[in-house]
Amino acid sequence: MSTTSTTDLSTEWLEPNGLGGFASGTVGGIRTRRYHALLLVARRPPTDRVVLVNGFEAWIEQSSGSESFTAQHYIPDVVTANPSRRLIDFTIDPWPTWLWQLPGGITIRQELFVPHGQPAVVLSWDVQGAPPGSRLRVRPFLSGRDYHALQRENGLFQEPRINDLSTLTCQPYPDLPSYRMSHNGRHEHIGLWYRQFRYAEEEQRGLDFVEDLAAPYDFVWETGGNEPAILILEGLIGGSHSPSEDMPIADKYVAWKQSERTRRDSLGNADRRAADAYLVRRGDGQSIVAGYPWFTDWGRDTFIAMRGLCLSLKNLAAAGQILEAWSGTVSEGMLPNRFPDGTAEPEFNSVDASLWFVIAVHNYLTVCERSHQPIASSRKSSLQEAVSQILAGYASGTRYGIRADTDGLLAAGEPGVQLTWMDAKVGDWVVTPRIGKPVEVQALWLNALWIASQWETRWKKLLDQGIASFKERFWNEEAGCLFDIVDVDHVAGQNDAAIRPNQIFAVGGLPFPLLEGTRARRVVETVEQHLLTPTGLRTLAPSSPNYRGRYAGGVLERDGAYHQGTVWPWLMGAFVDAWLAVHGRTPETIAQAKDRFVAPLERLRETRGLGHVPEVAWGDPPHHPGGCPFQAWSLGELLRIKYDLLSIGPERPV
Repeated sequence: MSTTSTTDLSTEWLEPNGLGGFASGTVGGIRTRRYHALLLVARRPPTDRVVLVNGFEAWIEQSSGSESFTAQHYIPDVVTANPSRRLIDFTIDPWPTWLWQLPGGITIRQELFVPHGQPAVVLSWDVQGAPPGSRLRVRPFLSGRDYHALQRENGLFQEPRINDLSTLTCQPYPDLPSYRMSHNGRHEHIGLWYRQFRYAEEEQRGLDFVEDLAAPYDFVWETGGNEPAILILEGLIGGSHSPSEDMPIADKYVAWKQSERTRRDSLGNADRRAADAYLVRRGDGQSIVAGYPWFTDWGRDTFIAMRGLCLSLKNLAAAGQILEAWSGTVSEGMLPNRFPDGTAEPEFNSVDASLWFVIAVHNYLTVCERSHQPIASSRKSSLQEAVSQILAGYASGTRYGIRADTDGLLAAGEPGVQLTWMDAKVGDWVVTPRIGKPVEVQALWLNALWIASQWETRWKKLLDQGIASFKERFWNEEAGCLFDIVDVDHVAGQNDAAIRPNQIFAVGGLPFPLLEGTRARRVVETVEQHLLTPTGLRTLAPSSPNYRGRYAGGVLERDGAYHQGTVWPWLMGAFVDAWLAVHGRTPETIAQAKDRFVAPLERLRETRGLGHVPEVAWGDPPHHPGGCPFQAWSLGELLRIKYDLLSIGPERPV
């Protein structure tokens, strides 16, 4: 994917390391987020992330003067250079590569890649056409902070110490890990601080957006040589000795570059490489990062995203490891919703994460069976045992008022807690509390009962009772669709008729549809009429007085709009499944679905996070993308649509 003259230079790229750390930035090079960094590492993979090296300034020194090819943004609104005048090409294949052109015919090819499984980043510059005696000078900007925080100039920052002619080591603050900077040029001490960098995205989000960064050393290379200028930044996590630590920098550069190129080629196409970005190590197993740059691995997101990121792409090994790792975390019938940064204590504030786990287990076992992939009996037993624990806990009652009611449906919720995927909370304000019996929770609950009843018949009676109650209690004949919640606030007969996308899961997106025929068609028509946009489904119909069409402003404004009209691309997976269910899976409808639903999402992959799909978009046209630029379940559901739902086969997609 290369730039064109119309490419927005604020579009972002991502280089993850499989450990929760990553490098990220913009095409134009200006850092617009506190998360844009070169060396950002996870101290306890995939969490507890810190920023060590933020960015750099680079220029060519000549006898006639200096020419910079990087740009910085400072307070109040000062940009030091115009990158669009220097940048003539950019690609993310196989990793971010820039081609800069300076006056006098000088070109600089700049490459950046993160070696998988290493808390490191490799940068190189190949300078061509520079006059004799020219030099490349690179000045890294350093910090040492939690990746959610910002740094200001202070006297506690510790400058790097020189190890030898090609290596410096830095531990910026006593409570942070050390890192190594290796190069094949020379280093010069300058001892500077750069003040008041301005991060435009943080400013737009209503957050602190000004930072100071240390610049203690320059790295300098003479131009005209046969080898590129190389700078390798390596986090020294846990004090372990890396096998590559003693390698000469040129050998390490070649070895890592060849290894990483081979690894990426082996993944296959761009979809598979993008999916791989979210797979991370957790302990001895694997998990899925919900999104970059600020999410960790969330239970709900993991089980939704893995269907597309792993199962649709037949990465069954990763799917099995992920599910087995999570199966051991069941507590009182619940799986954690997330593992917060900086703490080992999981949070269990979700009614649906555990149910999505059951769906993912079913999908995994089904795909393995259809692919004739054997599953170890111990793994299958542990997954089914976890499913049984979840259903037993939910049936008898567990945290937050989650319990099977006398009608066979699942009640959940108590004041002050957000339990469904519509989970925005500002202070004590739960924006969409949805206490009672939310519609998608019932779809998940009844699907989970149907799945478990395949090997435990004791769930069949509760399943039949729940299905009958669902069909009787959720249909809203006046609106021609389903209620979003029944028994609101646990008051019998009190219903919420807001038109939201959650009802689509009764028709599509899950293995066992609860509605078919006329009612299913009417649900799809209602959702299509009120909620469908090219970038996903709105979370609330524009006709509602609570609708918010713009996802913008500070925390209060954004969280207030998060599920009150804001569009979520991940919902397109369930919608396309439902749309095909009522229109039929034929070559004609599949071609129509590709044009109407897939093509706009593919275009979205070029507008915010290159190769990926963002978290949200505005409810109002032109549906500006927003939120997290690299979102696991957004990409996962697009891949599920492409590789499962839009393929014609003898069996229904799992």
